[in-house]
Amino acid sequence: MIKLLAVDMDGTCLNSKGDMTDNTLNALKKAAESGVIVVPTTGRNITCLPRKIQNESFYRYVISSNGALAVDKEEDCELFKSYIENDIAVEIVKKCRKHLILIAAHIDRDYYVQGRLLYLGVKHFLGKDSSRIIRVKSMAETLKDKTRHLEEFQFFYHGEKYRDIIKKIIAPFPEVCSAHSRGYAEIYNENGTKGKAVLSLARHLGISQDEIACVGDGENDISMFEIAGHSFAMGNAVEHLKSIADVVLPTNDEDGVAAAIEEYILKTEIQEK
Repeated sequence: MIKLLAVDMDGTCLNSKGDMTDNTLNALKKAAESGVIVVPTTGRNITCLPRKIQNESFYRYVISSNGALAVDKEEDCELFKSYIENDIAVEIVKKCRKHLILIAAHIDRDYYVQGRLLYLGVKHFLGKDSSRIIRVKSMAETLKDKTRHLEEFQFFYHGEKYRDIIKKIIAPFPEVCSAHSRGYAEIYNENGTKGKAVLSLARHLGISQDEIACVGDGENDISMFEIAGHSFAMGNAVEHLKSIADVVLPTNDEDGVAAAIEEYILKTEIQEK
């Protein structure tokens, strides 16, 4: 019996235009109404959750910043957290200065961007989802304030050579990991993965791994596929994720999440009752 559904947002619930269709939204609500705990599990920070679900009540828990935080919205408390140490973060930012890398960061649930160019780019990409973006001149100076908590970095770049450059930059810091997509990388604490956050939340709720299902499309979803009893890769997912998934779904432009819920999640519920 599936009790918890961890579902990625970008590339999964959101189509290639960055929108969530009514079909997908209604399927998520239907899963919640059936008793499944639906958990948005995203690389985004909490304040930039997709606009279509920001004010919805079908979910109580959110896993954000690729697993750096698991938050109980009702209690406004963090059930799991894993930050990048400020000293390490400052050193990483300084090393990036030699390269054409644009830097954003999730800090204390907010979205920070360094410089005007990236600020405008992020505002354009997120549109109405970008309710709270803070622009700073220097990310290094911002992170020198040790009262701030860094959930993750996002590095934006042009050209595949930067994958190797970024990996070399973070190599001296074994506490830090990276997940790459086309044109950007997400940098996070090794303990702040989606998989560890989902597992921590499940334990808090008394849910076993066999009772967890997850849906995703990217490298940053691998860790939750490794701990979930049931895994569903989008048709547009990276090849490795497809290779380890129990089921490969239609793409995000074909409402793959709705298919997972209607054809597998809810049917499993009905069969096992």
